[in-house]
Amino acid sequence: MAKWADYLISAVRYNSDHTHIDQVRAHEDTGDSVGEGKVYARQTIVDAIKNGTTFVTIYKNSSGNYDKGQKVYVITVKGVGYLKTVDNGKEEDNLENLPEF
Repeated sequence: MAKWADYLISAVRYNSDHTHIDQVRAHEDTGDSVGEGKVYARQTIVDAIKNGTTFVTIYKNSSGNYDKGQKVYVITVKGVGYLKTVDNGKEEDNLENLPEF
């Protein structure tokens, strides 16, 4: 496996209104394997991306291995940073319908 990013996001947890991501499960990308998943606050990921850390989404394929998804960006809408794979201009996070935990 080639290194895809600094960290790989495999799952998300939304707030009680299900409008914004509160937490993500991210794994260190060692280049050879996917590290153990750890839970991070959404703002921690936003800050990390703004400071140059790279993230991509990952998902399990039918063989049980991880496949690379899309690069994760911070897109600011009305002064708030959202985690997105596509800049759709909406005031919401968008991470390719990753599974929830």
